[in-house]
Amino acid sequence: MQSVSIIRQCEIKRSARVMQTEGLFDVSEKAQEVKEWKIELPIEDKGWQIGVIVGPSGCGKSVIVSEIFKDNLIDDYNWPENESIVDAFPSDMGIKDITGLLSSVGFSSPPSWLKPYRVLSNGERFRVNMARVLAEKKDLAVVDEFTSVVDRTVAQIGSAAIAKTIRKGKQKFIAVTCHYDVMEWLQPDWVYCPVENNFEWRFLQRRPEIKLDILRVHYSAWDYFKEAHYLSGDIHKAARCFMGLWDDRPVAFAGIMAFPHPKIKNAYRGHRLVCLPDFQGVGIGSTMAQFCGMLCKGAGKKFYIRSSHPAEKKRVIEAKDWRVVNRPKAGTKTAMGKGIGNTRKKRVNVRNKRIYRPVLSAEYIGEGYPAEEAFALWDAQPLQI
Repeated sequence: MQSVSIIRQCEIKRSARVMQTEGLFDVSEKAQEVKEWKIELPIEDKGWQIGVIVGPSGCGKSVIVSEIFKDNLIDDYNWPENESIVDAFPSDMGIKDITGLLSSVGFSSPPSWLKPYRVLSNGERFRVNMARVLAEKKDLAVVDEFTSVVDRTVAQIGSAAIAKTIRKGKQKFIAVTCHYDVMEWLQPDWVYCPVENNFEWRFLQRRPEIKLDILRVHYSAWDYFKEAHYLSGDIHKAARCFMGLWDDRPVAFAGIMAFPHPKIKNAYRGHRLVCLPDFQGVGIGSTMAQFCGMLCKGAGKKFYIRSSHPAEKKRVIEAKDWRVVNRPKAGTKTAMGKGIGNTRKKRVNVRNKRIYRPVLSAEYIGEGYPAEEAFALWDAQPLQI
């Protein structure tokens, strides 16, 4: 049990304007303001990973954490003016660890990893700040004004992604916030409310479900999503396209195409897959890929995907509904092995040296939609968006 008594005093200089204000608004005369908090935080009584200190502005949240958790409190980071995001992380972190952490908190665009912090949006800054918190505070991190400067959708989705990342490891995290709407997305182990001086342990629950409505759409709907795709803004007009909606808001896009092959018949492949940045980190992109696999399977077709994105490759390797067809090693020239007949090379030039990026390819082997449902969606007239 951690019991703390905190007293804060503020001297009031009784100037002419101060005395006028006291008279106008019937404020009692005083030479100083004194405030006291008596706090009991039994956080050592049980194992935990995520806590929340929540209450309205002015209730003492910042005073409390600056007193009790001053060694773990995160101030604003000093981001380099012109260096990339990845260069700002600790020097002892490998690039795979950095990009994996950025992806896990929902900041998944490789081109954006190369930008300096100053050009990012508020939502992107929130995510990269949280990635640095988790990179640099290995034991306990305390973040004041959590989600205060971001859109509430970004706050909720970001909270879910951050909570998932924290619970995969052994870190502890305390969010200090005046926003109650992040609670069900963070799913903390305990909550402390300074206004009521109330502490309570919580039973973990599932975060709110994200229910996607997926529609067959015209390829022109890609225009809404193309800026968020890190490899190409182009789309093939022959692509069969689908859009995911959450609460009637477009959040994700998937396009698939026929995959001609001398040995594999009736096959399709992923052509474009993107989840908008504000909604990354909670599995929406993987759900869209799963949907494409289930649709093709139900319609009697095979479905293949390929990816060079580290987080996506890791997800596919661990998923039971996907069978890895080819997993080239770093430095090899094969992007997709002869297992499905495509040997296109993915390469980048670094100081005039060709570096081949290993591209994983996989086949969907999970359950398919019922045939009647699959063919109805397969043959649906594309909606013009």
